[in-house]
Amino acid sequence: MKKSFLKLMVTGIAVTFILSACGKSQNQSIDVTSEQEVVTEEVSQEASSEEVASEESVATSGDSTSADLEKLDLEDGIYSVEFNTDSTMFHVNEVYDGRGILTVKDGIGNIHIVMPSKNVVNLYLGLAEDAQKEGASLLDPSIEQVTYDDGLTEDVNAFDVPVPCLDKEFDLALIGTKAKWYDHRVSVSNPTPYEEASVGDAGQEETGDLGENEYMVPVSLEGGSGKSTIDSPTKVEVTENGYLVTIGWSSPHYDYMIVDGVKYLPVNTEGNSVFEIEFKDISSPVTVIADTTAMSKPHEIEYTLTFDMSVMD
Repeated sequence: MKKSFLKLMVTGIAVTFILSACGKSQNQSIDVTSEQEVVTEEVSQEASSEEVASEESVATSGDSTSADLEKLDLEDGIYSVEFNTDSTMFHVNEVYDGRGILTVKDGIGNIHIVMPSKNVVNLYLGLAEDAQKEGASLLDPSIEQVTYDDGLTEDVNAFDVPVPCLDKEFDLALIGTKAKWYDHRVSVSNPTPYEEASVGDAGQEETGDLGENEYMVPVSLEGGSGKSTIDSPTKVEVTENGYLVTIGWSSPHYDYMIVDGVKYLPVNTEGNSVFEIEFKDISSPVTVIADTTAMSKPHEIEYTLTFDMSVMD
């Protein structure tokens, strides 16, 4: 009897011990699971914070200059403008005589400039050090073909650049084929409505008082690169030996003209080149030679002039 009672007590103690151990084991398991969930949540929060920080870094590492463009004090439209730089190594193609095309829409301006070659790979509106930061908004080139006065054609890079202001310098960095960034200061000035930019002043001054044998005659020009133009209509005076024609060019770089073997010099010393040429007959297209100094060395270029004689009938 005593043996049975003792056996029962031992068994009960053993069961209690086992149940207690199982309960402690379950509690420990729950605690571990709870810790794992907390750690996972903290890691997730840290990752989320890193992602936000990374996004903020990308958002702020690029240039803010283009976003801060002020509206220009110009009516919407297209203008011919002067593009000035702080270095002779950075300039527009000689074909364009230091000028670019400014387009203004809703007060925001962009200038189109054509380079002398493909050596300028990218531009950046701002400083060179900012151009190298992640997310910087680099300006990519487009390819354009230019034709020089001697007939030579060449593919070069052209850029469309946001213009933050007129008549004031701003930062415009560039990188060349050697992968090195350079700082430059540039300015955009003297906007002229594009349709008027290619018209010289000489022909306009002659539209006033015309003599009895003087006419304003439309004239077209062919030859060369097609970039240069002449004033049209232009003044034509009927003389005993034929016609005295005023030729006003869109460039100041023409230093002489040759017609029928006779060499003529400009009649003006400032502004675009103006000539007074004697022609025996202008009822059909006439060939002239004009010498330009716009390139590295002078070039004689052959042109054809065609006059609309119907206004003289």
